[in-house]
Amino acid sequence: MSDKQFDYLIVGGGSAGCVLANRLSANPKLSVCLLEVGPTDKSRLIRIPIGIIALMWDPRHNWKYYSEPEPFLNNRKMYTPRGKVLGGSSSINAMCATRGTPEDFDKWEAMGAKNWAWKDLLPHFKATQKQLRPNMPEEFHGDSGEQLVADPVAVDQLSWDFVDAVVESGIAPRNDDFNGEKLEGAGLYQTYQTGKGERCSAAHAFLNPVKNRKNLTILTKVMVEKVLLDGKEAIGVQCTIKGKKTQILANKEVILSAGSINSPQVLMLSGIGSAEDLKEHNIDVVHDLPGVGKNLSDHLDIILNTRVKNYKGVGISLPYVFKATIDVFKYFINRKGILTTNGAEAGGFIKSDPSLKHPDIQMHFSPSLLERHAIRTIGHGHCLHLCNLQPKSRGWVKLRSSNPKDKVAIQYNYCEDPQDIDKLVTAVKLGRKILAAPSLLKSEKRPHKPKADVQTDEQIKSFIRESAETIYHPVGTCKMGTDKMAVVDTQLRVHGIKKLRVVDASVMPSLNSGNTHSVVIAIASKASEIILSD
Repeated sequence: MSDKQFDYLIVGGGSAGCVLANRLSANPKLSVCLLEVGPTDKSRLIRIPIGIIALMWDPRHNWKYYSEPEPFLNNRKMYTPRGKVLGGSSSINAMCATRGTPEDFDKWEAMGAKNWAWKDLLPHFKATQKQLRPNMPEEFHGDSGEQLVADPVAVDQLSWDFVDAVVESGIAPRNDDFNGEKLEGAGLYQTYQTGKGERCSAAHAFLNPVKNRKNLTILTKVMVEKVLLDGKEAIGVQCTIKGKKTQILANKEVILSAGSINSPQVLMLSGIGSAEDLKEHNIDVVHDLPGVGKNLSDHLDIILNTRVKNYKGVGISLPYVFKATIDVFKYFINRKGILTTNGAEAGGFIKSDPSLKHPDIQMHFSPSLLERHAIRTIGHGHCLHLCNLQPKSRGWVKLRSSNPKDKVAIQYNYCEDPQDIDKLVTAVKLGRKILAAPSLLKSEKRPHKPKADVQTDEQIKSFIRESAETIYHPVGTCKMGTDKMAVVDTQLRVHGIKKLRVVDASVMPSLNSGNTHSVVIAIASKASEIILSD
């Protein structure tokens, strides 16, 4: 495998990498190689939606990162699951299908990302989507793409109760399409599923149907150590395959699609990044690009956890064992039952201030007692996740050493900007109002976290600092733009380096108002168009 050559090398088989491999290899004159550090996506845990519970902690498919102690969250190290498998994080996530608001992307253009506004991305949202719900408005939805979007197969009654409770509270109306004309409201999330109770990851949608193309080579369990450079031109990558160091060359381009954590790591190991940071690890500086690894942004999440004294929802109890056993049979007979759930069936988008034009808080509702990152608590109940959609705080990703096997240091700096924690205080108050609405009061219940006596703003802030966690949307570490901290230009080419691009969530200048998977798919679709036109 030494010194193999391809036209395009794609580093990372996650959401973006799968789309790129599909689109670029559609031209039979091009040879394409996709390199993924993890295994294939054959695990049954990936196909079964409820497998997310195990995948959250599965080292075979998950990087299981931790941040540095977060100074504004009681110096806690924040657990950061990231996909390490074909399909990337789309193979281990909760599959919620949302995009955000048009203004999210218009803001990108205003920040210097010309031709990346809503009008430029909407065609790619539609072209990559196959909407399985009939009669959806063509203005916003596509029905001929690869990424399947479906309504949930099985919905717990508690999830319906939550939707009713939001409406009863007067905080937001009912919304049955978060990717339609408006974002605000409560409803059930559509998911990236097949409509038959199975996950539809990026690998399932874009890669597996074309994996036998003669001009597409897919290599798994490959650790890419650095980009090979001839002066300031990318010519390939150095990697380890089965314990052997190997060079694979690119005739046309190297494309990094390793995600917001790993793409900046590969750049820095290649000598591209802040000169000061690289010299600290005795890495020769090829190109001083100070923005590499900076501008890290993520959605911080706080959970309101409530116990119920009956056996509603999904829980760990003796009476529930019988129902769960029946549901296992249901799944394998006709793909029905609890195994089809993504754990966040309902949710929505609300405003912290009614005068706002768009929602700034997202909700994910789970009909179960969820402690941190899918660790379940014995008993029954429900939890309401609330996150600030447009945080102002920014963090960074840095190397720990020049060894590619060493995980990077991650610092989110959550709530460094006081406005971010103030927004979450408001979110907690609104969440409590929803939980007190009649539809959710039908069950005899008691607050689990926070306790009922947590009432003042300072008490709520203390609860947030000791309990908040990521909702898994890190972006921005190789941001697109023209300012001095931008890493790639509007063609996603690395500033100052020829034949090298970055295509993944790291190029996003700022967060979208929602889950990030569909945005990454659209970015990769547009990037493929740009690359092929070049």
